[in-house]
Amino acid sequence: MESKKRHKVFIQGAISPSFIADSILKHSSKTNIGAHDIFLGQVRADERNGKPVQSIEYSAYEEMAEDVFYEIRETAFDKFDLTCMHIYHSLGTVEVGKLSLFVFVSAKHRAFTFEACKWIVDEIKSKAPVWGKEIFEDESHSWKINSTIS
Repeated sequence: MESKKRHKVFIQGAISPSFIADSILKHSSKTNIGAHDIFLGQVRADERNGKPVQSIEYSAYEEMAEDVFYEIRETAFDKFDLTCMHIYHSLGTVEVGKLSLFVFVSAKHRAFTFEACKWIVDEIKSKAPVWGKEIFEDESHSWKINSTIS
């Protein structure tokens, strides 16, 4: 199992596809891994009161959020037979179509990765002190409410 040191979770702005590709590439030398599962959260072009969302501005109580992400990570390693896990979340403005959440889990077998990835994302959505402010094309905004839909 990977060292359980604290990893920085927050990335300023969108999470780039090249960052994700590099993360995957780094795991190709870890020959005790048989499966990966990845969740990518993307900013949707929702519409509120007839106004299209252009971006989401993410903010967090960073110190507390880092503690919550660490607890989620530790619990996931205890609950699931994981080899490796990474969580990255955007801060700042992320435009529609860009990525704002990257959860990457690895294990010897695929079933563990599927179960763990879903559980981790659900925990993040329900417990992490991270907020999104939807910004509309007229520059008005409204606070985003996390969906209870899995």
